[in-house]
This record gives sequence, structure tokens and C-alpha cells, in this order.
Amino acid sequence: MIKGLRSLSTLLTPKVNSREWIHDSVRKIRSPLPSGGGQCVACLAPDALYGLCTPCRQDLPANHWHCRCCALPLAFAGNETLCGQCLQNLPPFTRVIAPWRYRYPVDGMIQRYKYNGQRAFARPLIHDFATQLVGMLQTIPEQRPDLLIASPMHPARRRKRGFNQAADIAEQLSRRTGIPWTTDLVIRNRRTRPQRGLNREERLANLRGIYQVGRTPPARLAIIDDVVTTGATARSLTEALLEAGAAEVQIWALARTPG
Repeated sequence: MIKGLRSLSTLLTPKVNSREWIHDSVRKIRSPLPSGGGQCVACLAPDALYGLCTPCRQDLPANHWHCRCCALPLAFAGNETLCGQCLQNLPPFTRVIAPWRYRYPVDGMIQRYKYNGQRAFARPLIHDFATQLVGMLQTIPEQRPDLLIASPMHPARRRKRGFNQAADIAEQLSRRTGIPWTTDLVIRNRRTRPQRGLNREERLANLRGIYQVGRTPPARLAIIDDVVTTGATARSLTEALLEAGAAEVQIWALARTPG
């Protein structure tokens, strides 16, 4: 069972701005995901499958009940209901697919992956998400996008972090689904304040006009990201892609915040 992630850190003294650390992080991030086996990242049990043992995998907070458009977690059964925000202002994207709720232990797993480069914590999430998507696309082939787009990161922030987690997720999902992916269709033309800690209105204002689409996109797209919070990033990026000629945009993310 999941006992806590705080004491499991293996990144003791990261030198984030050192060239050696950046090159090592990129090498680890871009290497293929290991197969099953090994220790569970949550409880250290020796019988893990893609990084999680069966009890810990069963403890992950699945996003079973959610808004059918933005995937906001709901407190009642049903996936055909729109949340209040979508009823008031329907987003430009078609749907959000986010298999987990962004709470313990998924929140800690994503944070260790995103901010510390500890890729082992993302391995089970990406693997299980890809498995879900493969099954969905076999059942509903009309939802298959033509291209996966990694949510763009400003070059300065990427240099500081060492990698773009959205590009890493997109690459792994592309391998499993067979859908091509890209990082160069859309660029962020200016650096913004970090979205973390901003409310929805502040996030929308922070992102206004920052995305530039370099060429005509395919008709059906899926934007790949780690977490959907308020949906401001998804909304701004979708609007830019639709204006450039896309017909339909989905959002695929590992997790959705409760609101």
C-alpha cells in the first residue's frame, strides 16, 4: 500500500544549472521506458509492474466521475454532465482525457517527475495512460487524432528545468499509439510568470497571445500535458490551433485538479 513519497527522494543535491546535470537529465528522460519489474516507487515492494505494485496501483485516485468536456472531477456518478464552468463558457476544445485526479499520491509523483527530473515516478502513470488510450482508440477510432502536440515550454524555462515533461509524455504516448508527435508546430513567443499559484482569470491573462502556430496544422489534434488545472493553457493553445486551421482539438493529460 502507498505509505508516502516524501522519504523516497533519490535526487539529493541537484545542480540544476550545471551543464552535466542538464545533459544527464535529458539522457535519462529520452531513454526508453524500462519494462515491468523492480521496486514500487511508492512502497518499495519488490514486485512492481512498470514502477507500481498492484495495491499501490489500485490506490491511485481514478477520475471516474467527471465533466464530459473539461474532465473536472465531480462528486456524483456520471460522465455525461457538464460542470458549471463549461455550462457558462464552453471551452473550444472537444474533450479532456485525464485518467487520474491530481491528489495524493499522483500529485507527488508528478511533482517529483516534473520539478526534480525523477522519471521513475512518471513511468507507471504514462504506461497506464497509454494502455487506456490504446483501448479507447480501438473502441472509438473516430476519436483518433492526426497529431500529438506537446504543450510548448519557453526555451529559457526548458533550459532551467532540463526537459519539457509534456514532450516526454507525448513521445511515450506516440510510441504506444502510433500517432506522430511534434514540438515545433507551436511556439511560446514570450516568457510568462509561472502558472502555479494563479487563479483562472490570472492564468488566462498571463497566457493571452503567447502561442504562435508556425504552419497549417492537421485537422484533428491532441495537446499533451501533465496536468490540467484551470484549463487556461488548454483553452489558449486550442484557440491558436483552431485559428490556424485545425478542426478539432482534444487535451490528453495525466491528471486533472479537483477545481
